Amino acid sequence: MANSIKVRAKTTSGVTVVKTLINHPMETGLRKDKKTNQMIPAHFIQEVTCEHNGNNVLTAQWGTAVSKNPYLSFKFSGGKSGDTLKISWVDNKGKSDSIESKIK
Repeated sequence: MANSIKVRAKTTSGVTVVKTLINHPMETGLRKDKKTNQMIPAHFIQEVTCEHNGNNVLTAQWGTAVSKNPYLSFKFSGGKSGDTLKISWVDNKGKSDSIESKIK
């Protein structure tokens, strides 16, 4: 799922606001396919992490209750314009993606 993450990060007065949008189906495993009447297997993001200049600033453990194409926004202190952020996720099927971005 290359390029499944969009990220924007901006720092103001020492506080960095990060906004992400992840393209992922986030299936609970509780829905049936209307055409086949078979259960759709669970497929969801289990962990999202954010690193700022190589240091972990966020680890989120997710489950089946998170909606399709999830949006995540969070803040942290200490970021500066031009610093590097790396956002990564791993799902229950072992798939993963990551992206690096600069803080504005």
